[in-house]
Amino acid sequence: MLSTISTRTLLQPRSLSDALKMLRDEGPLVPMAGCTDLYVALNFGTLTDTRFVNLWRLDALRRVEARGDVLSVGALATFTDLIRSPLVRARLPMLACAAREVGGVQIQNRGTIGGNVANASPSGDTLPVLAAADAFVVLKSAATTRRVPFTAFYTGYRQTVRRPDELIVSFEIPAVGGRQMFRKVGTRAAQAISKVVIAVVVPHPERGRGAAGAGQAPSTGSGQAGGPFRIALGSVAPTVVRARRAEAALARGASIEEAQRLLLEDIAPIDDIRSTATYRRRVAANLLARMLTAR
Repeated sequence: MLSTISTRTLLQPRSLSDALKMLRDEGPLVPMAGCTDLYVALNFGTLTDTRFVNLWRLDALRRVEARGDVLSVGALATFTDLIRSPLVRARLPMLACAAREVGGVQIQNRGTIGGNVANASPSGDTLPVLAAADAFVVLKSAATTRRVPFTAFYTGYRQTVRRPDELIVSFEIPAVGGRQMFRKVGTRAAQAISKVVIAVVVPHPERGRGAAGAGQAPSTGSGQAGGPFRIALGSVAPTVVRARRAEAALARGASIEEAQRLLLEDIAPIDDIRSTATYRRRVAANLLARMLTAR
């Protein structure tokens, strides 16, 4: 039976170096930590993998620390770790907001940001945050380390550039200027898979300038504090999406209505068991307008 564990093999590395050697010499292996997705598949009888490497005890991968202007978040940092971290709350508050939306307390205590990203579901709650923050995924093998821009990490639905001998070890997030916002829309207020999830960074208005006119987003002219507009969405395409057309339009002073129209060209939602494409498109456009006009 696919739900049995008696036919499965679990390797227990004592260090990150051990784990990487196991992936190199004894693979293919499936990395596991919080198991919040693997156990669901096991219970449903859909888990076909039989050989795993348990990363849960590798505390070196849990660190959340500042390295100059860069926030480094270990792949085994749990959602509870992200919620409680003063560094995350100060530097990337939208990530703490996303972590609060992931399941219940039990899931937050076990689920890891690395697992959320590696799972490669387009509805992953942290994915739009990392995309909007221009994060890098740090991948390590026994021989090499490489940094992949988050927006280049996914190659298709549940597909990534991670090689079988590599682990996600951390995420590096440069300083994010501007006002950060996150919103998840699901069937329920909590503990639901997202229908639409969005992260937005809006530059702070230039000091001394008034608010934008009715229907206009704040300007991003030279001297604007906080850098460019950033808009990322999940559950509206096979992978997380950066709304580049809408971002560029806002940067040149386009109206919110124009940004909404271009946003709809950047996404490709589908009808599924949780929602319809029409609903997702309407919600995505409405959320963008609310975020751009929020004070």
